[in-house]
Amino acid sequence: MSAGATFAGRRALARGARALPALPPRMRRRLLLLLVASLVLAAGYQFWLRDSTLVAVEEVTVTGLTTKDAPRVRAALASAAHTMTTLHVEQAELVRSIAAYPVVRALEVRADFPNKLEIHVVEHRPAALVGGLPVAGDGTILRGLPVEGSLPEIDARGDLDGDRLTDPVTLHAARVAGGAPGPLRGRLERIEMRREEGIVVELGDGPELIFGDASRVRAKWIAAARVLADPEAAGATYIDLRLPGRPAAGGLPAATLAPVAPAGSAELGAPTAPTGPADPAVVDPATEPLAAPDPAAAAPAPGYEEAVPPASGAPEPAPAPTDSTGAGGVSPPPG
Repeated sequence: MSAGATFAGRRALARGARALPALPPRMRRRLLLLLVASLVLAAGYQFWLRDSTLVAVEEVTVTGLTTKDAPRVRAALASAAHTMTTLHVEQAELVRSIAAYPVVRALEVRADFPNKLEIHVVEHRPAALVGGLPVAGDGTILRGLPVEGSLPEIDARGDLDGDRLTDPVTLHAARVAGGAPGPLRGRLERIEMRREEGIVVELGDGPELIFGDASRVRAKWIAAARVLADPEAAGATYIDLRLPGRPAAGGLPAATLAPVAPAGSAELGAPTAPTGPADPAVVDPATEPLAAPDPAAAAPAPGYEEAVPPASGAPEPAPAPTDSTGAGGVSPPPG
């Protein structure tokens, strides 16, 4: 038994002994026997059952491994687990057994009494290359981890000698890369920091994604996936995701609905038909009907008669009477 457990047991026994004088003798004897039995059981657990072969780990289940190193990691964990019992699992020892494999980020261990142990491995996933080294989305440098497939490149800033990125700009870029959804990971080519746009992700055969900063990374990637899947955004040169609730696709051709001008109007310089509502003050002489003439303006001057051809279908007026000389006009009545 450890010194701490022994000291705690003595203190409990002392407190119980101080409380005993206030109880009847028979009750005091029972309590003393109960305290002694508890101490014996604790000592038996600490020195015998906790490390007994009755609860030794005999079956180890390892899940969560997907990389090429999975067989070696699984063997190292199983070897370390078989030296333990389900009542005495040393997780630090399990972590030390796979320290040579940077793919492991964390271990989730669950003992299944009496003889089973379940270990779930949480893997680091390389998100980008910084100075030729694979880096996870949380900034962990995965030295020695084989790179499978293509990864976006990030300019190396700061010290790369430790286990994590130290430069804030590079760390934020790695965080953006680590949040990319699976279908888009293979299209990421480069992530850089620009003065005006902030973090910009360059896609292979696609538009640039302007993230601005590394906040709300998941929401921005969801917005990017929706815009990229929209047929109307095809041909965009960039997608601004700084406001993920209102992403903007830029570089698209302007959509105009200009009416078609009549044939030959372009060569003659004739204006095209207006697109808005007609101005009542402007009259098109080609389409507007003739207005009724003003009688005062249309009346001929005295002594002047204008020959107006009769309307189609109207009866011709009777010829004006003439005098014996044939001159036009009406003869004055006889005096």
